[in-house]
Amino acid sequence: MINSRLAVSVHILALIATHPDQALSSDYIAGSVNTNPVVIRRLIGSLRQAGLLSTVAGKTGATLKKDPHDITLLMIYRAVEPKETLFSIHDQPNPACPVGRDIQSALNQSFTRAQQALEAELGNETLSDILHRLVQAR
Repeated sequence: MINSRLAVSVHILALIATHPDQALSSDYIAGSVNTNPVVIRRLIGSLRQAGLLSTVAGKTGATLKKDPHDITLLMIYRAVEPKETLFSIHDQPNPACPVGRDIQSALNQSFTRAQQALEAELGNETLSDILHRLVQAR
C-alpha cells in the first residue's frame, strides 16, 4: 500500500534540486515536510541506495546524482516503497465459500492492471515535471 513515502521523497528531491548550492540538513528538510528528521534521513538513505542522491559521511547535505529530467517518479517509487504489490489480497479466504474460493483469482487481474497503470503513469512523469509545476504554482 502506498503511504506518504513517495510524496515525501519527491518533496526531498525537489528541495535538493531547487537548492543545488546549499547543503540542506535533514532538520531543514524535515521542517519543510513537517515531519521528523529521522524520517528524512531514512528516505535519503533509500534514495542514495537507488542511485538518485549522493551523500558524504559526516557532511551535511545531499546532491542529485541525475538530472531532474532523468529521474522519473517510478524510480523514486521503486526506491522508497516496499517491493510488494500495491494491492494485496487477503491470504486465507474460506475455500468452502463460493466467493472465498475464487476471490483471489477474480481480483488478481484487476489489481495487476491497476499496478501496471500506476507504474506506467509514474514512469511518464519526471522530477523536472514536478519542479515545473512548482514554479507555475508561485
